[in-house]
Amino acid sequence: MSNSSPTAPIDRLPRLQELAEAWPLRRSLEVLTAPLRFVAFWAAVALPFLYLPLLVGGLEGQQATVFAGLLLANVAALVLGHEHGR
Repeated sequence: MSNSSPTAPIDRLPRLQELAEAWPLRRSLEVLTAPLRFVAFWAAVALPFLYLPLLVGGLEGQQATVFAGLLLANVAALVLGHEHGR
């Protein structure tokens, strides 16, 4: 029988050190992505209001392309802003 446990503090030391080294990188990444998430979240809220004039006037010619572009921009904003406020 061995008295050493598989989760001895010395075994966990390298993992804790890796986490400590990764912390500043993670924090700086959060600081950089927070404004992007904020803007994307509110863009996802506001963009559907731009659909209304296009839909009321009918989608003729280039308006259909503009509508498709707005729709794609709204989907992108939804994906990017999904984590805002969590």
